[in-house]
Amino acid sequence: MQYKKPYFTAALVALLVLGFLATSVISYLVAHDSLRTQIADEALPLTSDNIYSEIERDLLRSILISSLMAYNTFVIDWTLGGEKDPDKIIRYLKQIKQRYETTSAFFVSEEHRNYYHPDGVLKKVSRDDAADKWYFRVRNIDDPYEINLDFDTADRSRLSIFVNYRATDYNGKFIGVTGIGLSVERVADMIENYQRRYNRDIYFINREGMVTVRGSHYTGAKRIQDQPGMKRVATHILANPSATVNYTRPDGKTVYVNSRLVPEFDWYLIVEQPESDANARVLDALFANIVIALMITALVLGIAWFTLRGYQRRLEEMATTDKLTGAANRHVLEVIFNHDIPAARRHNTPVTLVSLDIDTFKQINDSQGHDCGDAILRSFAEIVRDHIRASDTLCRWGGDEFVILMNGLGSEEAGQRAEIIREAVMKHVFRCNKQSLEVTISIGVAEYRPDEVLTDLLKRADTALYASKKQGRNRTTSA
Repeated sequence: MQYKKPYFTAALVALLVLGFLATSVISYLVAHDSLRTQIADEALPLTSDNIYSEIERDLLRSILISSLMAYNTFVIDWTLGGEKDPDKIIRYLKQIKQRYETTSAFFVSEEHRNYYHPDGVLKKVSRDDAADKWYFRVRNIDDPYEINLDFDTADRSRLSIFVNYRATDYNGKFIGVTGIGLSVERVADMIENYQRRYNRDIYFINREGMVTVRGSHYTGAKRIQDQPGMKRVATHILANPSATVNYTRPDGKTVYVNSRLVPEFDWYLIVEQPESDANARVLDALFANIVIALMITALVLGIAWFTLRGYQRRLEEMATTDKLTGAANRHVLEVIFNHDIPAARRHNTPVTLVSLDIDTFKQINDSQGHDCGDAILRSFAEIVRDHIRASDTLCRWGGDEFVILMNGLGSEEAGQRAEIIREAVMKHVFRCNKQSLEVTISIGVAEYRPDEVLTDLLKRADTALYASKKQGRNRTTSA
């Protein structure tokens, strides 16, 4: 897999770069051939889509926050508890407002109809109050929430975007409405940003054609019907959820207009661009696309590289490590043995294999269950790792049998180290099923002999291990 990674990465880079470049160049050539069509059918709708996507992103975040509030056990329990100590819910709403930087946060209870706000209990909602119609509307909807454009209860002069989320108790019974409010100024800031980036006029209008939100550089009329030259297309815009039209200004310039209805606000998003501004922007769009393509290519390449590296690391761990204990597996032991033995011969240093087996492990499994047995195996492996050198290799050979390959230690030194491990296991209190268990191990030690293969060395270590078992367990025997 290692040697294939560069080829995969190169192919991925080539595909991304060629794909993005081909798309950008083709778009550039098509724009030159059909500039008017490109502006009307591509550029303006793209700007409109970007703005709408950002609006949806903000709304999605707000919906998530509101849903977390509606399903918060504190809110549910506090409401079911009779709404005692209103300061608790007020502090909670204040924390939501500060943490998520919202314009408002609120909770209206069904039982007492109190409107809770970070500033306190503002009022009791009533069917007779036109400002409270939203609550009784949400109370009867089938959807879990609605998005509403309304004036803030805490400040009736401030127009805000509200996410009104139905709150229910643990049995699904309606207990109130909670949510947050976002300032319409956020949308205005977004308009300012896109106007600077694209040099286009962007604004919102309501169903009557009145301009509701605009950038600071907007110089048009308050109604699109009063905009010079736009009157003939205004009716078409207001009668359709989306439209692409153009009109001629008194100075003779053609202006292209894209409109789309934003259902969450019940407003139309209007994007305008004069034809004279488009010529210079075509080439700018090409360069911008190339830069964005390179950035995306770099991002995707980075993600792919780290993902592949992570997968390769995991595959290597799965191929070389026992999942339960973290010890090496048989294959790793064979590889290390074949590597260490030639080096030991050259330097005339000993190599010793230590075989370890947990005494009466089957009885523990049968009486306490396999989960308990697994826990003991994990703890046992940790104890062994704490008492061996970094150069030693701990391997789970099978079941409750482990082996340690000790490079540079003879039988006597390895036996001493094995004794330390045995005593550490014997002194350790293993806890399982709320019980304390005493565990002992039997150990066999065998030093490598010239020209000996791994299987022969293992047999001698196992023979020594079985001798420890026959002599009463919980002891170390050298071959």
